[in-house]
Amino acid sequence: MKAIEVTGIIDTSHHLILDDPLPVEGPTRVRVVILLPEDADINEKDWLRAAAANPGFDYLKEPAEDIYSIADGRPFHDKG
Repeated sequence: MKAIEVTGIIDTSHHLILDDPLPVEGPTRVRVVILLPEDADINEKDWLRAAAANPGFDYLKEPAEDIYSIADGRPFHDKG
């Protein structure tokens, strides 16, 4: 099955209106999957807190994983 990603809106009459024409010759039957944005996306601070508390990353706390020191590398100064 071939997939084409397009954007659009759902109007007040519950009709889907695409932003651009489809690159498909019709008439033909299609399957439509609608992806809606979440009502409340998780903010970055909560996302990082959840990742830091995830036991899947506990191995990073082991001394063997601490392979870098302050003497490694060179400082990066963004001049942008």
